Amino acid sequence: MKSVYLASPFFSPAQKERIAQVKAALEKNPTIDEKAIFVPHENEYTKAEFGSLEWQKAAFQLDTSQIDASDVVVAIVDYKLEETKENEPDSGTAFEIGYAYATRTPVIVIQFDSEKEVNLMIAQGLTAYFDVTKEGLKALEAYDFDLLMPKYCPRPVI
Repeated sequence: MKSVYLASPFFSPAQKERIAQVKAALEKNPTIDEKAIFVPHENEYTKAEFGSLEWQKAAFQLDTSQIDASDVVVAIVDYKLEETKENEPDSGTAFEIGYAYATRTPVIVIQFDSEKEVNLMIAQGLTAYFDVTKEGLKALEAYDFDLLMPKYCPRPVI
């Protein structure tokens, strides 16, 4: 069974709800170790003041170490879904996707928005793409993370 680093913005209640939905789907997947799903906002570094240099270094080290230790990165690319028509993903999530790709960690991209394009670098760097508006999260529950069959992004890119 595979371990997962779950990348996503977590700055609003709606973003945290999407994380909870994806995590629940992953926990139902028989090829995922439900006890090995790392969610950054559930494991924040709290021994230093938020934003301090110590906090920055520790948060960066923790997250990159967890990507390195994970079998796969699952990334939710919706950022300000409720607020704007802009379609850029959260910069931290985009970094995590790029870092995973550079370290040859498979990347699974989840998108909840039914209309927004996908950044070219993300569309080409992913292993599999899931459009929640078309497939729901059942497709993620059933995806074989052992096989990692390519599932390309059919959306227009920017």
